[in-house]
Amino acid sequence: MNEDILTTLKILIIGESGVGKSSLLLRFTDDTFDPEIGATIVYDVTRRETFAKLDNWLNELDTYCTRNDLVKMLVGNKIDKEDRELEREEGLKFARKHSMLFIEASAKTRDGVQCAFEELVEKILQTPGLWESVHKTRGVALSELSETGQGGCGAYCSLL
Repeated sequence: MNEDILTTLKILIIGESGVGKSSLLLRFTDDTFDPEIGATIVYDVTRRETFAKLDNWLNELDTYCTRNDLVKMLVGNKIDKEDRELEREEGLKFARKHSMLFIEASAKTRDGVQCAFEELVEKILQTPGLWESVHKTRGVALSELSETGQGGCGAYCSLL
């Protein structure tokens, strides 16, 4: 890919109220990411009812999204909290069943946030026909984790 081309990618972030969708986006973007070729579905690991409604969100995607090759990522958010109701394996099993990428994150502590978006964008870029080059001055700067000094992507699961 030509590194001189700036690209705008549209990504949906969906999930139950209060699971941290906005927090994840705000933590990652710092006003640089223009949030539909990818979708991040978020649930709260401390609230089982948000996990139970993931099928509803997938149905919404199927109903309203015009693409069948949409790249989907499941994010279990709020892993910093101690009152966890869902284990990582439950999220991973759901993601595998629905051919989704998977990661756990904490918008509060930044754990997994940058990795989630970078992995989603990377998968979009690897999927022919999903994105188009747009010459704009805004975009996401994807960086090596060693440059940012942040942890790795330990919970990432690529299944597509």
